[in-house]
Formats: sequence, C-alpha cells, structure tokens
Amino acid sequence: MRKKLTILFLALLACLNMAAQRSCKIENTAFQSGEFLTYDLRFNWKFVWIKVGSASMSTVKSTYKGQPAYRTSLVCRTSPSLDHLFTLRDTLLCYCDAETMAPLYHRKGALEGSRYYVDELWYTYPKGNSHLKMHSINSHGEHKWKEAEYKDCIYDMMSIFLTARNYDASKMKKNDIIPLPITDATTVHNAWMTYRGKETFKIDTTKEKFRCLVFSFYQKDKGEKKAKELIRFYVTDDDNHIPVRLDMFLSFGSAKAFLKSYKGVRSPLTSKVK
Repeated sequence: MRKKLTILFLALLACLNMAAQRSCKIENTAFQSGEFLTYDLRFNWKFVWIKVGSASMSTVKSTYKGQPAYRTSLVCRTSPSLDHLFTLRDTLLCYCDAETMAPLYHRKGALEGSRYYVDELWYTYPKGNSHLKMHSINSHGEHKWKEAEYKDCIYDMMSIFLTARNYDASKMKKNDIIPLPITDATTVHNAWMTYRGKETFKIDTTKEKFRCLVFSFYQKDKGEKKAKELIRFYVTDDDNHIPVRLDMFLSFGSAKAFLKSYKGVRSPLTSKVK
C-alpha cells in the first residue's frame, strides 16, 4: 500500500499529460517561480475517511549544468502516528529547461515501510530523439544502470506534470484518449488518459468551489488482459490547471488527495465559482 499510494499520487499529477506525446518543446503559460501547492492525503479505513498524511510541491527558477531551468520538488509524508500501519517518506526532484520545458534530470528517494530505494534519470536529445540514462538503487543497495533512446518524448512523473499543465484543454472533447509515455528508472509504461468532461468541486478545508476538468488515468502493462483505472482527477478549468482533487483506486481500497493551500499562482483563478 505504501508504494502504491506514492506512485498513484505522482501518477495523478502526471496524468495531466496532454501534450507530451507530440513535442518535447512547449511554452510555459501555466506556472511561475515561487508556486507552492499542498495536499491532504486521505484513506478509506473501515468506511471512514481518515487523513493519513500530506504532500507539498514547490517550483522555483534555477539552473542545471549552466542553463536556465525550473527546479521542482515534491515531498510526500504519512503522519508519524500512523507509522505502525505504513510509513511513507518520499522526496522527488526534477529539472526542466526553462525555455522548452524539456525534462533534464529526475531523482526519487523513497522510504516506504522498511524499504529505501532511489531512481534517477538523465535526459539528452540527440538528433531530436529522447535519450535516457537510468540509474536505480534497490532496497538491497544494488546499483543498476540502463540507457535507452526513443523517437517520442518520454517523461517522468514530475516533468510530465509541469509540461502538461500548459496544454490547451479547451480543444478536447469528452471521451478523448491521450497516450501517456511515462518512465521510471527501469521501463516505459503503457498508459493513457481519458477526458470525462467538466464538474464543479468544493474543497472541504477552504470551502472554495472550482469548475474542473475531469480525467481518468488508465494503465495496462504487458501480460494484463484488462486496463485498470488507477486515478480520477479534477484540475482547475483555467490557465493554471491546478489539480484540486484526486481519487485513487487501489486493490485494497481507495484513497483521495485534496488541495489544501496554494500560493504564487501565475494566472487569475477564473475557474473559481462564487
């Protein structure tokens, strides 16, 4: 459950990918340096929704190997009082080119239960392709290295969030399907997203209402007969495309993430319903 909660929370953010499969270059119009988002994580325990932890994401202007870049970090934590049930202490980091939004580097350091592991990705773009250098350290301390090159743009679950927030969702129609090439430090997963339409959602903590675009994220890996809906998520229907609610469907139950606070947002929240 520990690992699935982390993967699904990241995937639900990553599910905003609506431009990644076409071009590694995209103009950033969705966020700015100094944006900070926080979330409450809740789990359905014996028909009761309980808060199990929190997550926070920050983005700032920086440099990577001398070139201007956005540096984004995501921290996921379960409450210490629930460590006897499951422990989650994950920190993720990525750098994206400030001009093109192409991913440059990604790292995930994860403590899940008693298991600690690291995933790393380095990106280069020879002849317009996406070349990935991948490094992983498993829970036994073993290092594994791999390199691969793809014609399509490939994203990790951090950089895809930043890139996809800049997509013009107004051009989408209900039930549209978008391929979603996402990788960790081992393989590229067969996944896609389906647009479900618009809904209005009220945040419990702030009592704010937002007009949202609703999407579902599906995955079907090799050998599986049927695709599984892993996440259903709600993103503000404005230029910011901020995720405000995420429903995660797990084999042992369900979990949700709710936007708790936001600051440093780039554009007016025109999706807010008065």
